[in-house]
Amino acid sequence: QVQLVESGGGLVQAGGSLRLSCTASGRTFSLDTMGWFRQAPGKEREFVSYIRTNGASTYYADSVKGRFTISRDSAKNTVYLQMNSLNPEDTATYYCAAGVTRTFNYWGQGTQVTVSS
Repeated sequence: QVQLVESGGGLVQAGGSLRLSCTASGRTFSLDTMGWFRQAPGKEREFVSYIRTNGASTYYADSVKGRFTISRDSAKNTVYLQMNSLNPEDTATYYCAAGVTRTFNYWGQGTQVTVSS
């Protein structure tokens, strides 16, 4: 099993920045992809970004491209999501996810990001 713990959410004004962290523990050797999803109230969960654990590739949803950056620290089994130029539409609960070849089997508990206008 793999456990994921997120941190770094909070309240920020529009135009501000936040950095989310997700640390994996357990059978992390079984993973090759980690990513972020988000879910706003009354909406379905949507993909935000992923990174291959070897750092070879990253991918972003169009809605965050150019504003968000995903990175990882393999030694710490941690993935980061740097979020810049935040706007109220980015308000959501952000979930870390992990798995193999973009099949995400493991999920964190979520961290709330609120962007005020």
